[in-house]
This record gives sequence, C-alpha cells and structure tokens, in this order.
Amino acid sequence: MSQTRILIMGAAGRDFHDFNTVFRDDERVEVVAFTHTASQNIGELDALPTRRYPPALAGERYPDGIPIYPESELETVVEEADVDTVVFSYSDVSHEHVMHQASRALAAGADFRLVGPDRMMLRASIPVVAVDAVRTGCGKSQTARKFADLLRDRGRRWPSSGSRCRTATSWPSGYSGSTPSSASTRAT
Repeated sequence: MSQTRILIMGAAGRDFHDFNTVFRDDERVEVVAFTHTASQNIGELDALPTRRYPPALAGERYPDGIPIYPESELETVVEEADVDTVVFSYSDVSHEHVMHQASRALAAGADFRLVGPDRMMLRASIPVVAVDAVRTGCGKSQTARKFADLLRDRGRRWPSSGSRCRTATSWPSGYSGSTPSSASTRAT
C-alpha cells in the first residue's frame, strides 16, 4: 500500500502540533511539506530563506526535516511534491478564508481536510490549565507565566492528586530550530 503524501498548511503552531500528534509516527502517511502564511510572525525579509521543520523534532522517519514553503506557493508544491492531501492547520481566520484555501487545494488536484480535536488532543495524567486566545499576539505566554506565578504564590494544590503545579511552558515555533531546552519555562 502506498503512503498518502500530505502537505500541512500552517502558521508555526497548530500545524507542528498536528504533525507531532497525528502524522509523525503514522506509517500510512508521508508529510512532504509545510506551508507558512505571509502574515506569520517570522519577521520582515526581502527574500525568504529555505526553512525546514528540524529533524530533531520531526523524528527518525524525517532525517532531513521537512521543508517549509510560503503558502503562496501551495499549488506549485502540490504539483511538484505529488501531494495527495492538504491539511489545514491554523486558526485566526474566517470560514471564507478556510474555504478559499480548500478551493486552492482542490483545484491543484489534492484532497483537503482538517484534523479534528479527538485526534490531536494530548492526554494528560495530571491536571492541566490552558491559556488560550482568539488570535496570535494576544499575550498568552505572559498570561500563562503570571497565572503560574499566582498559583505558586498561593501554594495551590490540585484537588485530584494533591500534587503541585510543576511548570508553565510557552512553546516556541519549529522555525528557529528550537528544542524543549530553549522553551520559555517557569517552574512553580
């Protein structure tokens, strides 16, 4: 049986999470590329450098990492990489925008899909508090750190296990070649 060739459209967040939780170890698929949005928080550049999702995060099935292309090149990448399915993996956009991207993928000859929450949610054996927002740049990292400080200062114990909150983590994007050791973490 041949592998399904997947391109993941993203914005350096959910796309990488979806890859790691749903696709990285799935032998039935090969993720051949990511795309990034033009408005992504990666700085202003005259010419975009070649970007790759780092091999250290991509896993042993991807020893060279995974290339990341501008979203504007979607149709070209679908054709040149023989993509079977385009997975839309970012938020902060309207229904109209999502469906426009679906139309682009379908017109290029690929299927289009979204990953549902049951497939990408992480299971936790300890209590988890999440800080979320409606868009990028709202201050989630700062809010999570402040919240963790407040919990620590109050000696908060979680009722289910009696354990204390251990860390608050703001995870960086894979564009910088970051690893967990370079994440912004505050012990509590």
